Amino acid sequence: MPPDPARMGEIFRRFEAVNPHPKGELDYANAFTLLVAVVLSAQATDLGVNKATRALFAAADSPAEMAALGEEKLQAMIKTIGLYRTKAKNVIALSRRLVKDFGGEVPRNRDALETLPGVGRKTANVVLNIAFGLPTIAVDTHIFRVSNRIPLAAGKTPLDVERGLEKIIPDAFKPHAHHWLILHGRYICKARRPECERCLISDLCRWPDKRA
Repeated sequence: MPPDPARMGEIFRRFEAVNPHPKGELDYANAFTLLVAVVLSAQATDLGVNKATRALFAAADSPAEMAALGEEKLQAMIKTIGLYRTKAKNVIALSRRLVKDFGGEVPRNRDALETLPGVGRKTANVVLNIAFGLPTIAVDTHIFRVSNRIPLAAGKTPLDVERGLEKIIPDAFKPHAHHWLILHGRYICKARRPECERCLISDLCRWPDKRA
């Protein structure tokens, strides 16, 4: 079914009306701590990451300070997070790369970000969107589900969905689209029991198994 620009515009107008300034749920102090938080959040909850990073970011909020911590100390500080050994290795390695190759600054470029250990396209898009205000869409499990279910932009892979959403979301809504869709998927259009009865775009949803 071809995209309907009027429907798409109305969906995002409603998201904006209810939450005009959406924010991510990871705690961070700057672009670097955001990058670290997103790397740590893979297969972990934002709440769990925030608990671990409170002390971590107080001790190290720059690439040089993080590199100086060392892998062993970092492991101890994030051991409550899943896959903490691999994540500690990546965070120390990416911190060293930032110091060595980028002057201690987080690059504002997706290709450069993706050269960092532990950083894939989704992580890069989150950082570009939240830290630098670029209209990128990071397709996580929530956005992938919501986009295919409603549907907005159906696709078999996260990249398919990302490119589809970039084509159909009106430019005015792109800076916040990532957050609106994640929050919608996390709290309303959930995987197991979507709360269709309190969904603000229920009348615009074409999902055949809609509950209301």
